[in-house]
Amino acid sequence: MAEKTKVEVYLILGSNLGNRLENLIGAVGRLKKLATAPLSVSSVYETEPVEVTGGPFYNLAVSFKTSLGADELLEKLLEIEKSFGRVRKTGKVLPRTLDIDILFYGSERIKGPLLEIPHPRMASRGFVLIPLSEIAPAFRHPLLGKTVSQLLEEGGFGVGVRWVGKLEELLRLEKVRE
Repeated sequence: MAEKTKVEVYLILGSNLGNRLENLIGAVGRLKKLATAPLSVSSVYETEPVEVTGGPFYNLAVSFKTSLGADELLEKLLEIEKSFGRVRKTGKVLPRTLDIDILFYGSERIKGPLLEIPHPRMASRGFVLIPLSEIAPAFRHPLLGKTVSQLLEEGGFGVGVRWVGKLEELLRLEKVRE
């Protein structure tokens, strides 16, 4: 039997409801189960919400190899969001315990009713490009033909994005406080 093809996927995670850091730490733990190789994880950043109600978000980017198809991956990500209490209501931009978006699925272009890859608004969002540039600065956007670093540089996205720390260090500090 032929081995399933492994694809490098790039995700952005965000949380602006509940214990944001715990939500991200828990989600990264769950994502490890979908990966066929170790995850690359960016630092955590705090950002103001964009098109969503509620307080500031914690965001981070993650990449890993997976043998899941894009639709199957989306299904698993929606299950993870739901397990963290994510409520989805049509037309509502509610605060989110956890939001996981697929930015890239390899270099594939996918446009369907539930999934569009590359993520259609990622190039205009500092809260996506800043953490993504830590783990994939040279990755080339398959539609725009520019690297993540180039998109970040062109956008001038420094305002409103605050570095919080490396996830491993924040996790260690969280354990010390307990």
